Amino acid sequence: MKEGFVLWLTGLPGAGKTTIAKKLAEELKAKGHRVEIMDGDEVRRNLSPELGFSKEDREQHVKRVAYISKLLARNGVAVIVGLISPYRETRKYARELIGNGFYEVYVNCPVEVCMKRDPKGLYKKALAGEITDFTGVQDPYEPPLNPELVVNTDKEELEESVLKILNFLKERGKV
Repeated sequence: MKEGFVLWLTGLPGAGKTTIAKKLAEELKAKGHRVEIMDGDEVRRNLSPELGFSKEDREQHVKRVAYISKLLARNGVAVIVGLISPYRETRKYARELIGNGFYEVYVNCPVEVCMKRDPKGLYKKALAGEITDFTGVQDPYEPPLNPELVVNTDKEELEESVLKILNFLKERGKV
């Protein structure tokens, strides 16, 4: 059984976390890994439906995802977490809980580019006041200070970002 690990993709809404996670999962499966994607929207619907978007609720959601990710990774699963996870302190909690095999990947993209992409129309709603506590508009995003890896989705093609992550994992003996 291959050793599990957790790739924690963090970044603004619309930065490309889900897109990268899906392509990366395909590549890892092709290399024989058991893979689970912990997508922010999907996991929230099924694991934390009672939580809102206050700082406390966001922190609770991240803690739940971190715990499940730890369980999966220790059972040989390559876990790709795609969560905004806007607060450094909560990402630090995830890192400490999961321990070895936790890799923070900053999916970096300027908020202006994310607003133009706006795949779900959420920035538009937030700017119109229809959504409150939206990360990048009314709520802060704290970029990682020392992530293991940074992908710049405003400058890199999807394949380039995925290859960068795969090379990073290869250097660590994970793929």
